[in-house]
Amino acid sequence: MRKQQSGKIINISSIGGSFGEPHGAWYHATKYAVEGLSDSLRMELKQFGIDVVIIKPGAILTEWNGIARENLMQVSGGTAYGDLARKHVKMLAEADKRGSSPQVVAEAIYKAVASKRPKTRYAVGGGAKIILFLRNILPDKLFDRLMLSLIKR
Repeated sequence: MRKQQSGKIINISSIGGSFGEPHGAWYHATKYAVEGLSDSLRMELKQFGIDVVIIKPGAILTEWNGIARENLMQVSGGTAYGDLARKHVKMLAEADKRGSSPQVVAEAIYKAVASKRPKTRYAVGGGAKIILFLRNILPDKLFDRLMLSLIKR
């Protein structure tokens, strides 16, 4: 790509690369890492005409949600975090019903690849745009309360 002075690197992150939630520190840390890596690469590679794009899916109808719920209960269900973990599992199950087809991720990748001037980030899928909008406008502690309220319903 450097030799031809063009190219695109498309990294798949998550809306979880922009906020945290209970029981998800390990997951959110990896997504924040993808975001930081991509942001740094984008600046480094600009001189070579290489674009770096991040795809940020929200709720997508894959096996991820079921695996996350199962692991959450295995790890935290019988601990001091058990009550909140059970509520979180319930919220995740409800969110899964509002997920989008994986096709929206494929379409975002295609859009980024086909664009002469791609955006740096594409938020797609169930709830992605609204949750990122709220994350950007709300103070941290208010956003934290919002996240906890979604879990504790």
